[in-house]
Amino acid sequence: MLAAMSGGVDSAVAAARAVQAGHDVTGVHLALARNPQTYRTGARGCCTLEDSRDARRAADVLGIPFYVWDMADRFHADVVDDFVAEYAAGRTPNPCLRCNEKIKFAAVLDRAVALGFDAVVTGHHARLGPDGLLRRSVDEAKDQSYVLAVLTREQLDRSIFPLGDSTKAQVRQEAAERGLAVADKPDSHDICFIADGDTRGFLAQRLGETPGDVVDATTGAVVGQHAGAYAYTVGQRRGLHLDRPAPDGRPRYVLSITPKTNTVTVGPAEALEVSTVRATRPLWTGGPRPDGPIECEVQLRAHGVVVPAAVTVDGDTLHAELRRPVRGVAAGQAIVAYRPDPAGDVVLGSATITG
Repeated sequence: MLAAMSGGVDSAVAAARAVQAGHDVTGVHLALARNPQTYRTGARGCCTLEDSRDARRAADVLGIPFYVWDMADRFHADVVDDFVAEYAAGRTPNPCLRCNEKIKFAAVLDRAVALGFDAVVTGHHARLGPDGLLRRSVDEAKDQSYVLAVLTREQLDRSIFPLGDSTKAQVRQEAAERGLAVADKPDSHDICFIADGDTRGFLAQRLGETPGDVVDATTGAVVGQHAGAYAYTVGQRRGLHLDRPAPDGRPRYVLSITPKTNTVTVGPAEALEVSTVRATRPLWTGGPRPDGPIECEVQLRAHGVVVPAAVTVDGDTLHAELRRPVRGVAAGQAIVAYRPDPAGDVVLGSATITG
């Protein structure tokens, strides 16, 4: 069994539990940065030289073989370049979701199987029950089923998530008891490949400045200028730098981004509300694809609100009728459908939001 060891407490404890369960475990750390010095340092990322050293020390404590796999080029093509292209197209991507889909459970799993490993164990907070269905973690605050909902049935069948029945506090306590130095290591946050956390600056370096208009949806008037529409996301309120206030004095939010005209449209909060969501490339792993509308719950962003909906899957399109309006739905994010279940909400399927 291959244990993906990021250098954090979760992956270290997941590997430890796999060893304790009697599996023959080999630890692997993924080197994802072409130049590690340009990625986050300290506790702010998940792709640093410090993380590699922490992962190796954890493997030494567990007494398992440890290797570093260089996947920097694949990561750059499938995650970083995709991230830039999505923003250039006026969409809001989730790079962690894409990393799971393209790197951790595609490239890594493919190589692991080719080398004779039967499964990959990771420190994600999610559950795979005896029925093979993906479920939310018992720790709702740390649940990662949303970013794992892009995994295929074949990938889930070769995945093990040992932490899904534990809270983060329990994981840290266990790490301390096992003598793992990462027991108190802070969680990683933000986007690992943007060293200073400045997403707008990162995109500007790669896409250049492309000035355009900020338009008020209510009046049609130009109320500001921007240096690049890619720097905005639906629902954004801060950093708009508008030249004039709204006639009613209320705050305005980004309602849409139109790359073709290089226009950012702003308006009142209630204009953000949507009751229908369309998405493409549906992946259904919670059973057979439905042949008609099904009542379920949907989540539209990582750690976003969950709302009841009627979901229909037709060919390459997923359509959701939300039972109550939601604000700030952004193209490029994932919609994940869940079925409430006493044993933990079951992931039914996912798709990429188009509008």
